[in-house]
Amino acid sequence: MTKFVIVTGGVLSSVGKGTVAASIGLLLKARGYKISVVKVDPYINVDAGTMNPYMHGEVFVTDDGAETDLDLGHYERFLDIDMSKHNNITAGKVYFEVIKKEREGKYLGQTVQIIPHVTDEIKSMIRKVAELDKADIVIVEIGGTVGDIESLPFLEAVRQMKLEEEEHDIVFIHVALVEYLNVTGELKTKPLQHSVQELRRIGIQPDIIIARSIVPIDEETKKKIALFTNVKPEYIFSNYDVSTAYEVPLILEKQSLPSKLLSKLALKDTPPKLDDWINFVNAIKNGNKVVRIGLVGKYTKLKDSYLSIKEAIYHASAMLHLKPQIVWIESTDLEKDNAVEEKLKGLDGIVVLPGFGARGVEGKLKAIKYARENNVPYLGICYGLQLAVVEFARNVLGLKGAHTTEVDPNTPYPVVTLLDEQKRVTQVGGTMRLGAQKIILKEGTIAYNLYGKSEVYERHRHRYEVNPEYVDKLQSAGMIISGVSENGLVEMIELKDHKFFVATQAHPEFKSRPLRPSPLFVGFLKAAAGL
Repeated sequence: MTKFVIVTGGVLSSVGKGTVAASIGLLLKARGYKISVVKVDPYINVDAGTMNPYMHGEVFVTDDGAETDLDLGHYERFLDIDMSKHNNITAGKVYFEVIKKEREGKYLGQTVQIIPHVTDEIKSMIRKVAELDKADIVIVEIGGTVGDIESLPFLEAVRQMKLEEEEHDIVFIHVALVEYLNVTGELKTKPLQHSVQELRRIGIQPDIIIARSIVPIDEETKKKIALFTNVKPEYIFSNYDVSTAYEVPLILEKQSLPSKLLSKLALKDTPPKLDDWINFVNAIKNGNKVVRIGLVGKYTKLKDSYLSIKEAIYHASAMLHLKPQIVWIESTDLEKDNAVEEKLKGLDGIVVLPGFGARGVEGKLKAIKYARENNVPYLGICYGLQLAVVEFARNVLGLKGAHTTEVDPNTPYPVVTLLDEQKRVTQVGGTMRLGAQKIILKEGTIAYNLYGKSEVYERHRHRYEVNPEYVDKLQSAGMIISGVSENGLVEMIELKDHKFFVATQAHPEFKSRPLRPSPLFVGFLKAAAGL
């Protein structure tokens, strides 16, 4: 029988529910339990694919091509498991299914309502994950903040699950902010109290509370929270600021949270196997050589827009005992006079980040040209490959005006163009080339040597490709096509006689894990550090 752990959040969003859910999953997995995780997002979008990164951070892509919330990336990285489209439930997905069933007459003439039809659909989707993943424990993270009107159907659904499951089969964990006032040196629990009151008002009594604060909460604060929330002090835990999110499982383990949780679930507790994770965290915190890595993109004001890339850099750096210093560079800033030398000088490596559209493209092209001409290690991801081809065509092949048709449909030299199957697409949601795709690597190339095999699978998210009509010209001028798809699309490029100049059409960051970093990021960081 599958057990369920429901994680809710209070006071404000981005309080760290995703990290907490992932950390709890890791700690339970380290005790031998099979874990799955579900992220519930109350927005009406069917998936995250059409959302601007400034609205919701990066779009995380799974092996099966689902465009999901970034928290699924946390789950994959912490638990070292692959998520799927079933692991992200949105209000849009739920209502879409309910309306479809209504149109098909499956409700047999009933008046279709939030209760029971929408809540039944939510419960069905959650339980389907347990069935598909054959999990011992399913952790369900309810997105948003308690009190948000859009979250109510989901909270009502899990309230009903508490009635329907056996006594020890479902546990509620509430994560909420405890504010610290610097002026008085006090921890203020009132906002947390109110968020729990709101939960209780709708029929949910949390079993465990995790107080999120910048400093550890003391015993007196725990007692105060207990008094006003009806949760005993021994079931109140502190999630305080640490230097890396990967340390959160260790501070929760130190407070015996997993043992107390397993007691609530009536499951056996065993000593966890955490040695490798502890070594990884120590490696992140104690890197012995600084490398300055410039990340060039157009959404850099919100760092979560490129969360998986940032984490992939940390994974590779930990393996190499490096201390990465990430320099965020807005690509539009590079379009100003004399900005390139000022912004890029002194960097040990440059990554041109993925993206869409025309804004900031010329700045990215300048960054690529700088890296190519100054022998600065370069890693291009998705758009970073396409624009590397554009820059090479313009400045090496001499094709003035060469461009991607995404930006300039009338370019005289369309070196990057729309995928054939994309020309018939009329809807933008979920219609790109998505998910894990085979890449065939050319022997003797940097990519082949890094992966150590001739075929790999990396996740994709794009509509445009390198125009096959220009491949021969690119190769004759010195560009190496080091990876292709099964039908011959350019997947990876390299430049010879360069310290490290590699770009990929794929998103290798999505499969990078703390204990198994992406080979491309390892190679890039090695070159940047001069190893």
